[in-house]
Amino acid sequence: MLSWRDIKSPDMGGAEIFTHEMMRNSDLSKYSFMHFSPMFDGAEEKEDIDGILYIRSGDLRSVVFRARKYYQEHNERIDFVVDQCNTFRFFTRFWVQAEKRIFFIHQLTREIWDIQSRFPINKIGKIMETSMLQLSKNDLTITVSQSTKQDLLDVGFDETNVTVLPEGIDFTPWKKSEFFEKEPDPTFIYIGRFAKYKGIDTCFEAFGKIKHEHKNARLWIVGKKDEHYINQSLLPICTQYGLTYGRPEEKYDVTFYGFVTNEKKLELMSRAHLLFMPSIREGWGLIITEAAAVGTPSIVYNSPGLRDAVDFGRTGYIVDNNDSGGLASIALSALQNSENYDNMRNAAHAFSKQFNWKATGQAFNEFMEKSPPCES
Repeated sequence: MLSWRDIKSPDMGGAEIFTHEMMRNSDLSKYSFMHFSPMFDGAEEKEDIDGILYIRSGDLRSVVFRARKYYQEHNERIDFVVDQCNTFRFFTRFWVQAEKRIFFIHQLTREIWDIQSRFPINKIGKIMETSMLQLSKNDLTITVSQSTKQDLLDVGFDETNVTVLPEGIDFTPWKKSEFFEKEPDPTFIYIGRFAKYKGIDTCFEAFGKIKHEHKNARLWIVGKKDEHYINQSLLPICTQYGLTYGRPEEKYDVTFYGFVTNEKKLELMSRAHLLFMPSIREGWGLIITEAAAVGTPSIVYNSPGLRDAVDFGRTGYIVDNNDSGGLASIALSALQNSENYDNMRNAAHAFSKQFNWKATGQAFNEFMEKSPPCES
């Protein structure tokens, strides 16, 4: 299993969690996993985590060469090599036999290039992405959503080679009796990284519009803070709309919680009325499923991954025009129509019950059973 990060990496995210849980919940009496990725400060070169051997070597500049060397030295006992594409690639097309290759991708980056990079890097990145993907179009492929599968088919992948594995969450969806009481004032929550493509600035703009209708509304921001991004991109929006902001100790229009424990995160999600998720592209949008599991529906952009996580509008609200005005309009409509809100809340909660890591592991087992190891 090749990746640019592992489950203990400082920059670990949802893809790394998925990968580890997929392996951990597979049939470890039948499959043996080796996860190869770069070193990072304080890491061990070899480490067993939940029955999976993690091997770390080199950095992003050298890890491909070191992975190739490891493969060449152990080729006879390696049945499959999984190249996990998360922007970074190991180019296994050029050093692993075709019958041993598996391609693993959560999402394409498409529009993200335009938001995160300037011209001409953005144009080069978008063009190169398609070419790089086509290197793996004939490989067995796993991904996490129908949206990403369709993106792959659009660039030439064979539908019979692409398998969608289900997402999972780390806890059992709460019983309705376990939900926290909703806040007395309309309360919205954003949980995630401070990245422009994630749409956190859109949350602030939409909330500014909502405040015109609901003076006591609140916006909670949860996630490791990026002070530079806050000062450069978010506080000007607060000034534009006259929003107060600060830490949880006092009551502000916008509260920055920073990093919180998992228990606190679930509590805040359950107390909020709606989760905002206006990202332009995701593999799935796991936080949407987690919010649904504790009794809170989401408003999402009509984006790959996010539309899948709300079951294409059946278990959450979709902003078809993907802008702050649409986000605010749907939020206001949800608050005004309590019957529709309750129905959506119940549907989201019911949908969340099918997502667990055991099902992910079982689906991977079934995928592997269709792909018998080649003879060494």
